[in-house]
Amino acid sequence: MELRVAKAVSCLLLFSSAAAFAGAWDIGPFDNDDALDWVWELNESKDVAPLGRAFDDVLRSPRYVEAPAAGVAIAAAEVLAALRGNARDGLPVEVTTWVEGRKPPADSGLSLKATKAITLIMDDDVSELAQLWSDAPELAKDWRANLEDLLLRLQ
Repeated sequence: MELRVAKAVSCLLLFSSAAAFAGAWDIGPFDNDDALDWVWELNESKDVAPLGRAFDDVLRSPRYVEAPAAGVAIAAAEVLAALRGNARDGLPVEVTTWVEGRKPPADSGLSLKATKAITLIMDDDVSELAQLWSDAPELAKDWRANLEDLLLRLQ
């Protein structure tokens, strides 16, 4: 319990000094305001178009990926993994409900786009989110482990 509190305090300190991604409270894919706002868009959709848009937003700016776009793309990749039967534990109820009853999308390149987007997001040279997490090395390690796991579940 004490370790979890220490991580939460570190996260709050990190993001209180980084206004660009101040809406984050933990390292999980839905632990930020941008991802949760995107879930609302997802729930309004009857298809996977919001996933493709999230990946495209990252892939259109490969020189510099801003934190909000990265947060949304990570959430979208988690939804895609869930659609493919590889969901992580602890998905928001809204995501689980949306995924239930939907068939996995025919591979229209979404998996490749998701993989490319997540790989860019992990790159300290081009990703604002990776740069922000690198300011808290103890959290960055867990954040990167989550994304590496996500990449495996997207295969």
